[in-house]
Amino acid sequence: MHPSAYIRSGWNLLDFVIVIVLFSVVAEMGEEHKPGDAHHAAGKPGGLDVKALRAFRVLRPLRLVSGVPLQIVLNSIMKAMVPLLHIGLLVMFVIIIYAIIGLELFIGRMHKTCFYVGTLYVDDDPTPCAFAGNGRFCVGNNTDCRGGWEGPNGGITNFDNIFFAMLTVFQCITMEGWTDVLYWMNDAIGFELPWIYFVSLVIFGSFFVLNLVLGVLSEFSKEREKAVCRGELQKAQEKQQMEQDMVGYMDWLIEAEDMDEDGNKAVVAKKKMMKKYGWYKHSEDGGILKLIYIYIYV
Repeated sequence: MHPSAYIRSGWNLLDFVIVIVLFSVVAEMGEEHKPGDAHHAAGKPGGLDVKALRAFRVLRPLRLVSGVPLQIVLNSIMKAMVPLLHIGLLVMFVIIIYAIIGLELFIGRMHKTCFYVGTLYVDDDPTPCAFAGNGRFCVGNNTDCRGGWEGPNGGITNFDNIFFAMLTVFQCITMEGWTDVLYWMNDAIGFELPWIYFVSLVIFGSFFVLNLVLGVLSEFSKEREKAVCRGELQKAQEKQQMEQDMVGYMDWLIEAEDMDEDGNKAVVAKKKMMKKYGWYKHSEDGGILKLIYIYIYV
């Protein structure tokens, strides 16, 4: 294939595959509903499962990826995979450090809540409580604080082991319900340590570390756009240089004219020709061959 072949571009190849798959789906659907033919079992005309081919219709939105803006974004993401891996390791390091700190401070603190006295039924709106200290106490409603509760969010929000601790820290970094976790921990042990722990986690982990991902993607997107602009500028410079070369070559051809009867060079002919056909050097698709063609046959 020559360098400008259609299939050499990965985006064109993706578009080609999607179109071929869609045409095959349309063809098989036409065979399925062909009048006068016997119906095949399980939607398999001729032994081919049409329903399986129909599943490829979900590839149609991928054609939008062939657009230039989306190409820039996806190329930026692919080019930024190595820096993103480094940032991912940094995020994992922060999560592990805070999960270990949470294990030391909050292990087993999320499993006490208010039970009705003499029963195993919890309060209508169960939240963690504390036996003593600065946590929440069970007041009224004939309830007392006891252990044995599974914990908030079905028992997955806790610091009982490293895995649940990492999951809870990740939830806080994404800022999805981190205030609920903070208030639950306040109810369990008091106000001092949870505020320091969770506020520092959100400021450092969410505002700084996670935003590095957006910064890397934004920087690579800008670099990609700069590369496209540099390519267009280089093409414009090459075109301008070509036009200058054409003008110089035409000057050389005219200077090689035979002398006229009076012994003077054909300056008048040169001026007339350049005045008549000089606009070709400003045309979008003008070239040396056009100018030579005009010069020879004029």
